[in-house]
Amino acid sequence: MEKDRVLVLSVEKLYKAEMVKDKLAEADVVCDIINKKGSAFLLGEIEVYVHKEDETKALDIIKQFDF
Repeated sequence: MEKDRVLVLSVEKLYKAEMVKDKLAEADVVCDIINKKGSAFLLGEIEVYVHKEDETKALDIIKQFDF
């Protein structure tokens, strides 16, 4: 992970992270999704990271979601 990336969302379901990724892409915000779920029990979170300069914009977009 690049040093200039910040965590903007942590969710349990991959589809939620993918929905956010699509909305961010529509706003020209590049993001990375990191799946931190363990394979044995599927415990953990899916994390979404963006560039530091896009953090505020990304958080404003994420606020539109109800999760």
